[in-house]
Amino acid sequence: MSHYKVTNPATGEVEATYPDASDGEILKAVESAHQAYLAWRDVTPAERAALLHRVADLHEQRRDQLADIIVREMGKPKSQALGEMSVVVDIYRYYADNGPAWLEPEPIVTGGAKAEVRKQGLGVLLGIMPWNFPYYQVARFAGPNVLNGNTILLKHAPQCPESAKAIEDIFTEAGAPKGLYTNLYASNEQVGELIADPRVQGVSLTGSERAGAAVAEQAGRQLKKVVLELGGSDPFLVLPDADLEQAVKQAVQGRFGNCGQACNAAKRIIVDDAVYDDFLAAFREAVEQIKVGDPMADDTVMGPMSSEQALTNLDAQVQDAIRQGATLVTGGKRLDRAGAWYAPTLLTGVTRDMRIFQEELFGPVAVVYRAADLEDAIDLANDTPYGLGAVIQTSNPEGALELANRLEVGMVHINEPPGSEAELPFGGVKRSGFGRELGKDGMDEFVNRQMVKMAR
Repeated sequence: MSHYKVTNPATGEVEATYPDASDGEILKAVESAHQAYLAWRDVTPAERAALLHRVADLHEQRRDQLADIIVREMGKPKSQALGEMSVVVDIYRYYADNGPAWLEPEPIVTGGAKAEVRKQGLGVLLGIMPWNFPYYQVARFAGPNVLNGNTILLKHAPQCPESAKAIEDIFTEAGAPKGLYTNLYASNEQVGELIADPRVQGVSLTGSERAGAAVAEQAGRQLKKVVLELGGSDPFLVLPDADLEQAVKQAVQGRFGNCGQACNAAKRIIVDDAVYDDFLAAFREAVEQIKVGDPMADDTVMGPMSSEQALTNLDAQVQDAIRQGATLVTGGKRLDRAGAWYAPTLLTGVTRDMRIFQEELFGPVAVVYRAADLEDAIDLANDTPYGLGAVIQTSNPEGALELANRLEVGMVHINEPPGSEAELPFGGVKRSGFGRELGKDGMDEFVNRQMVKMAR
């Protein structure tokens, strides 16, 4: 039975299946990627950039078709899918425009002798990508590394086989040499074999903490570089001087976009006691007005969850919290229709001894906490095993910059919802993973920084 299938979460119907890769196909793909690397490393950065521009052009030309695919695969509303396509195009173009300059040798001053650091690709890289942003996750891994001179083996989520193939088709039609970018319908066991293969030089995974730990263990055993972008339980801090109308609007965007299924979503809304009651009343009203419906409709804010299993897991967390004493303000149940539909949900009264206080809620559930003061808010924000991102809502930007230094996260957004842009490094600390994607920092992850010194 194939693991790779398109199951429309809006209906629960299986619309297409794709064959799993055989062991022979995996070995052939690795060798093809390795041979492609031996040639691609000698291609000039300008030529690599030209390929990325063509890849960007094809994504832009097919944005409507590509968006429709992921609406069917994982339920993203069409308007948000089109937004994802715009970010993807920006990422490929950003590296095409800026990457070649970053690959220029960096001179080192060393007592009059001539020395420099050169950046070279490492070889074949394995990318293991999730279902929640099927094109964006691939772009931020593949874009910089193709520019670096690496070649790509891409293992996508089993529920995204059609978008996975569409990306490979784009690289092929853009003129990528055979083996430069290969989509693999691989199993978890085959992933372990890929990591162990001496021709594979590094691994990047975006996904769950459990998957990240397994891949890191396998890569560590092989002494291979790994970048992990894992879960998050990001705080959204509302300070007493915040613009509450803006804070409510951005909290809804930050928590319920993509049906709440984002690692950097605003999962814990921490509100100062002075404005807690006013914020909660307005936030509840906004949550109850979220338009849940046909993901193809222009006015839909929230579609179905990605799968029946995702819904079941989320509801179990919510019901467990309620049993332990949390207050269900609104939602907290699946909607009465076919498919994986869950009501926008708001919880309060979650305490530190409850299971969900330390767990990630990957779906349309917001938890609002009352903070006695700023110190209590910081303590709540940092009391989590995760450290991906945070949002600060305040009318005091200088104070927010100081506060950011006290937050144990990799990214801080001030007076805007969490997001991602091609030029901004993305990643976290603690159990949210390590390494960075995007920006110059992301491009520097999988390179050999070769030092060359000429004797005086």
